[in-house]
Amino acid sequence: MANTDSSTPSEEGQWRIPDLLALKKAGGQFTDDQVSFLVRAISDRTMDDYQLGAFLMCTTLQGMTDEEIVALTRYTRDSGCVLSWPADWVVVDKHSTGGVGDKVSLALAPALATLGLKVPMISGRGLAHTGGTLDKLESIPGFRVSLSEKEMLEALTEAGCCIVGQTVDIVPADCRMYAARDVTSTVLSTPLIVASIVGKKAAESINALVMDVKYGRGAFMKTMEEAKQLGENLVKVAKCLGIKSTALITAMDVPVGNTIGNALEVREAIDCMRGQGPPDLHQLVTHLGGELLAMCGISSSEEEGRGAMTRVLSDGSARATFCSMLQKQGVSPEVARSLCGDQADYHHLPRASHITPVKASASGCG
Repeated sequence: MANTDSSTPSEEGQWRIPDLLALKKAGGQFTDDQVSFLVRAISDRTMDDYQLGAFLMCTTLQGMTDEEIVALTRYTRDSGCVLSWPADWVVVDKHSTGGVGDKVSLALAPALATLGLKVPMISGRGLAHTGGTLDKLESIPGFRVSLSEKEMLEALTEAGCCIVGQTVDIVPADCRMYAARDVTSTVLSTPLIVASIVGKKAAESINALVMDVKYGRGAFMKTMEEAKQLGENLVKVAKCLGIKSTALITAMDVPVGNTIGNALEVREAIDCMRGQGPPDLHQLVTHLGGELLAMCGISSSEEEGRGAMTRVLSDGSARATFCSMLQKQGVSPEVARSLCGDQADYHHLPRASHITPVKASASGCG
């Protein structure tokens, strides 16, 4: 007779996926070994797409305990290769839960690298209504988001930062779950959000992480309380995996900066690295960077860190680092220097073929 007890492995030494799905559907709790088994099944596709959808929905509806979330995150990290760096490097990263017009990473990574930190930023594409950092960067002719570990090491050694996408070797379990969440209405599940974000960052072998958890009309989290709860979960799990971390709760009732759209946001991020650009973008970049600089002991306080960030954004040094990063990721020297020169020249970036002005019927603020 077949073993249908979901609390013990089958005769083959494994659990049956349908039994584990039934356990979570009924509100049960997975053991550490069961989470390990499920993540492995997601990675090697022993769990088919139908079962993956069911797993995501059960997790969304029933939730997970703190222990389950830590296990899910840890095994998501370990589902692929974990990057390694020279022992004397201080390696950091940032993650935003997403919003409209959020181009912070494009200016933040090179500014931090200019100040001596290493930033191997693994970013994503658009999810639901939010824009993806990789999509923005790919509006730059020649930019490559897929780098090997050797190429990442070379970029970090020479430029101090890189912004890349996930590969089949890094957190493959999350690659499947991330793609499926958008089409299964499970984007807003806290356990899945935490495992995805922290799992990816932990695979980078970083020392410190700052998270920008957004709330409001343009964010996934609609209220400050929801954002605080998510931020607390992210920090708690990151610390369990040995990563110094903090989270800033920021409003997303209006877009970040003045532009929305991939090439437009690249322009605005480079303007920020000219000491120009919108004040809200500058504030986000300097505050997030200040937190990381203080956490890593580069600055004695967040305030001192913000001052250092402002300096490298204004004096052209962060822009020079961005120029170097672009070239390490496939952009020609001509295009990179044109974008990052002292005089703004954005003719290499794509422009809309049709532009329709939309004028307000009256002056004022809405």
